[in-house]
Amino acid sequence: MEIVYEDNHIIIVNKQAGEIVQGDKTGDIPLSEMVKQYIKEKYNKPGNVFCGVVHRIDRPVSGLVIFARTSKALERLNKMLRDGEIHKTYWALVEGKPHAPEKTIENYLLSNGRINKTFVTDKNTPEAKKSILQYKTITVGERYTLLEVNLLTGRKHQIRAQLSDNGNPIKGDLKYGARRSNPDGGISLQAHKIEFIHPVSKQPVSIEIPPLPDMQILLDKR
Repeated sequence: MEIVYEDNHIIIVNKQAGEIVQGDKTGDIPLSEMVKQYIKEKYNKPGNVFCGVVHRIDRPVSGLVIFARTSKALERLNKMLRDGEIHKTYWALVEGKPHAPEKTIENYLLSNGRINKTFVTDKNTPEAKKSILQYKTITVGERYTLLEVNLLTGRKHQIRAQLSDNGNPIKGDLKYGARRSNPDGGISLQAHKIEFIHPVSKQPVSIEIPPLPDMQILLDKR
């Protein structure tokens, strides 16, 4: 577990592809439990340790995840998330070259929980939700393009579904049309940067992590 930021109220972890944020039916140990154990051991805390999950990212996705160490921080961070005051920037390595170097994509998405997949659909489809993201091109290679992505809405598998529908599935994302899998089983989508005002100290927090190796390779070729 790679901790990239820690104070008395917040812990931010660089999640690896394949790790889960919260427990699910697989029974695998989630990051939330790893953080609890870390706090318990580091600070020699007896009994139950508090660790609040502020947000999640998909299992095959890597990058920054915020956990709250106190209930006060969790409550405030949850409100900040709802109000759009936590700014998350994603980097996505996609197949091909998008038609436009910058674009706002607006679709209606419908998630099917039974098969754990999200589909682009018509706005009149029952339960479909309006979904908006913006991307801009960072660099273009022979087969792949590196994009910076910002979400204006937060839907399940939103980036994966919308970029695939745009004709540019994320590298390694077989579920959404990629040609082949990545060696580690993950996909080339990273929660690359998080910015917000600390809910307790009110100081600005800005955390950015290095790009994934396949993203770095493309950057080095510029």
